[in-house]
This record gives sequence, structure tokens and C-alpha cells, in this order.
Amino acid sequence: MSTPAIELRDVRKNFGNTEIIRGVDLAIEEARIHAIIGPNGAGKSTLFNLMTGLHPLTSGTIHLKGGEITNRPPYEIARSGLARSFQVTNIFARMSVFENIRCGMFWKRGHRYAFWKFANRQSELTEACEAILEQTGLTSRRHVPAGLLSYSDQRALEIAITLASGADVILLDEPTAGMSRSETTQAVDLIRSVSANKTLVIVEHDMGVVFDLADTISVLVYGEIIASGAPKDIRGDTAVREAYLGAEAD
Repeated sequence: MSTPAIELRDVRKNFGNTEIIRGVDLAIEEARIHAIIGPNGAGKSTLFNLMTGLHPLTSGTIHLKGGEITNRPPYEIARSGLARSFQVTNIFARMSVFENIRCGMFWKRGHRYAFWKFANRQSELTEACEAILEQTGLTSRRHVPAGLLSYSDQRALEIAITLASGADVILLDEPTAGMSRSETTQAVDLIRSVSANKTLVIVEHDMGVVFDLADTISVLVYGEIIASGAPKDIRGDTAVREAYLGAEAD
């Protein structure tokens, strides 16, 4: 059996006396799209925060590609190959699209701060950025300040920045939230196109997106995984229908 891309073992998280994550065991296969769904307040974003080191665990362990990352700082986890987008768009608004992507690329390609070097003269960075611009459909907007992009293009830029990091495990937190139907369709096509040979973990409320994209779906309710499996199995699971999906399963 291959080593999971991410594995959570009896993960628990308390805020004061309130237990938010209650003994989650979850193994996410490599090079697959794994969706985590559940009602508001189920603990989905908290689970992402634990995986990326933003919150310390109360107990349990988290492993990335076989190596333990429990309670390591976020920058160390990122450098180990895990990148994340947030519910709220997180970009450098005054920098151009190209500059945002280039910033995401520096560390992975061995570049550190040096006052005698000019980023514009690093041809290998420029070429790599150009490739990501094309891959994410942002080439025509390369010189546009990121803060002036449409909402859907800002989300595409966030995906571009995660790709620039070189991570092979990517967490996307509600990537289509706030989008129109046409924008959602474009976002799904983009996610599908960039996911080749990468592990994607998605938190998403749009069940159309989830059932269209995911290879595996896990259902989190009140801090516990109540079911995990292929979309057809989750759609037909009685407990899942009662706890969350309801009519959406049809």
C-alpha cells in the first residue's frame, strides 16, 4: 500500500472547553482529488488550519508523505510541499499578477534575499512564471495589479501562486465561493487542469462542484468524519443524507 499524501491520526482540537475536532482519522491518497464536506460549523476550516500549522493540535498526529508535521510552523510545512488557498482571497493587491506568482516561486527555486540581485534578471524565474500564467489563463493580465482583478481571476491567481510554490499537495478552501455559475464552471475546469499528478484537498459547499471533481469525499459533521468514500457511495449513504446532503444527493 502506498504512503498517503496526508494522514491524520486521532486528531483533536479544543478551543477552551469546546471540542471542535473530535478524533479525526483520515488518509488522503496521493495524486487524487479529495473533498471534505459538511455543514457550517462542522470544523472543516479548522481541520485545514491544523494541517497547515496555523493552529496547534490538542492531541493526535498529522503526517505529510510519511513524515510527521504535527505542530510544525506553517513555513516549514509549506517548504515540505504543502500549499493552501484561503476562503478570503490572500494576494498582494498592489503587485502585478506576474509579481505575485514570482514571489511564490522564490524559496522553492533556491532564491533568498540579496540586495545585489535583481529579480527581473532571473530568466529561469521569468520562464517558469510565464508557464504558470498560461496554465491558469492569466497571461493577458500579467501586468494588472492583483487588486484590480475580478473576483474569479483573483481566485485563479491564488491557485497560480500555490502552483508556483512547487507544492505537490494543495489545499483549496472553498475555491468557488461567491462565483456565478459561469465563473464556477471556469474554476472547475482550471482545478481539473492543474491537478494532474498533484494531490488536491478541497473544502467546498457547492455539491455540484464536489461530485463533479472529487475522487473521494469525506463528510465532517460536528468535528467527526461520519463517512468517507467514492462520490456514488457518499450520495447513497443514508447517514450522510440525513446529516447533510438531504435533497442535494438527488
